[in-house]
Amino acid sequence: MDHVPFPRPQLERMHWQHLNGHWDFAYDDQQQWRTPQEVTFDRQILVPYAPESPASGIHDTGFHSTLWYRRRVTPALDPGLSGERQRLYLHFGAVDYQATVWVNGQQVARHEGGHTPFSADLSGLWTPGDTLDIVVRAVDDPFDLAKPRGKQTWKAEPHEIWYPRTTGIWQTVWLELRPETHLAALTWTSNVERWAVQLQTRLDGPLSDGLRLRVTLRAGEQLLAEDEYRLTHPEVTRTITLRDPGIDAARHELMWSPEHPQLIDAVLELLEGGQVLDRVQSYTALRSVAVDQQHFILNGRPYPLRLVLDQGYWPRGLMTASSEELRQDVELTRRLGFNGARKHQKIEDPLYLYWCDVLGLLVWEELPSAYVFSTTSAQRLVREWTEAIERDRSHPCIVAWVPINESWGVPDLPLVPEQRELVRTLYHLTRTLDPSRPVIGNDGWEQVVTDILAIHDYTHLPEQLIERYGTREAVERSLNHVRPHKRLLALEGAARPQPAMLTEFGGLAYTTEDPGWGYSRMTSAQELQDSYTRLLTAVHRCDGLVGFCYTQLTDTYQEKNGLLYEDRTPKADLQMLGRATRGTRTPQEQERDPGMGDSGYNFIWRRKLQQAAERMQAMAED
Repeated sequence: MDHVPFPRPQLERMHWQHLNGHWDFAYDDQQQWRTPQEVTFDRQILVPYAPESPASGIHDTGFHSTLWYRRRVTPALDPGLSGERQRLYLHFGAVDYQATVWVNGQQVARHEGGHTPFSADLSGLWTPGDTLDIVVRAVDDPFDLAKPRGKQTWKAEPHEIWYPRTTGIWQTVWLELRPETHLAALTWTSNVERWAVQLQTRLDGPLSDGLRLRVTLRAGEQLLAEDEYRLTHPEVTRTITLRDPGIDAARHELMWSPEHPQLIDAVLELLEGGQVLDRVQSYTALRSVAVDQQHFILNGRPYPLRLVLDQGYWPRGLMTASSEELRQDVELTRRLGFNGARKHQKIEDPLYLYWCDVLGLLVWEELPSAYVFSTTSAQRLVREWTEAIERDRSHPCIVAWVPINESWGVPDLPLVPEQRELVRTLYHLTRTLDPSRPVIGNDGWEQVVTDILAIHDYTHLPEQLIERYGTREAVERSLNHVRPHKRLLALEGAARPQPAMLTEFGGLAYTTEDPGWGYSRMTSAQELQDSYTRLLTAVHRCDGLVGFCYTQLTDTYQEKNGLLYEDRTPKADLQMLGRATRGTRTPQEQERDPGMGDSGYNFIWRRKLQQAAERMQAMAED
């Protein structure tokens, strides 16, 4: 991983240096060492890969709760600033699960949470030319089920739907040089109704009387705004109103969608007396998301969701992938006909979200689950989810938040009021931190509170899907009579009606190698392709749904129900799979099945749009 793009793509500076590469490494199974000076480093590891992964050079999948890392580095950074007015920061993308960091023998950071970033200010410990001695201790109890661990198994080997553990550093480590007073954080919020974007920034360092912030926004070569503000407080909120072109076609040219992922490039400059103290590059987009009783709405229009479940694991890196691998997954997802991905039980590397922003792919972001309910698990879920939303809420690709999946960590929702309260708490916390996106309280079943009725149903019979979800009335009947995995779809008191969506289905397994498992078994690539087409045709005919999420993108260890093998090789014809996903037909297929229409777009979605237009016309006449 020699070439690494900037790991924090919406707050990018010039002066930085990644520390990925070989670090000294040691296991501390007896937890005998308390300080860096005591540690005997006896091997090396390739950061940022976890020691369980083949790519790390260690590939030890045993039970190890405590790891130590060491890297000595002389920062190769051009200061670009005068002596005292520079600060060096050490950043970690993610360390699973509890991290303590020392630099030159002094403790500089502690963090708990395996999927979210943290930083250390090394001011006072470094001057240009000095060598840094960086030591990290990671503690990750493999048997602790009260922490957000996602798909990481607590057994010796992967089993059922759980995969190898990821311990220690698993995202990029880097150094960054900042001026004494600098932009420490920023958040973008789109407001299509007002044709504006809102900017929230936080400054760190002393404020002078003449401090100003200049913000420049461009779409390609087009200058959209150049605003300048006097700063009197470290926290700044500004609404930047853009010129509304008025005509729909011109408006859509500037709006972000999977079909047209138009980004707005941003440059923020911190000024003092005409001198640029700090300069960062960022980006945002004009994009709105909403739901009504029968639609998911993107940019003010009903929008059918075609998602795929994406576990985010790679054969050599486990949960860690290069920027090129992340981009490849986004491109393959789009080629398979999907317009979005439900990133399952994983808060993904920000570079994945960057490529979704750039290439056009919707994302449902999901909190990794704990597996027991306790005060400790509740506190950990709230803390890590808050950090994740803060990190990711500016990405236009994210269109939904999912704090709980399939009652994991709250297994007795129908019986225990405290567990229902945790689901409500996470739902309302998410809506408070980000009111601009829908929240799915408990994806799959046993809904307590939610903006989308998210249903998991792995029947392999297309006619059953139509019977259960073909109309809104059928969905209402299914709420009371269909029990996937013997679970009610919605608990008593759950607010309805919400739009319904099939957020897990399919799971067709085909492999020529390790038999593994899936929800139904295919014996050939052709059978997989035919069965997938029949299932997707049925789902496209379900007028009671606003969309779907197919299980799943790739094979993942013992799960062989991917459309792609683990190495991302397609299992069947990519074009045919993509047409089935989109609900389109070739002329020959249309001749055999004229009910699918003549334009290439599924007639069900055209009918939905027509019905929505008729309802709006009737309301206007009333």
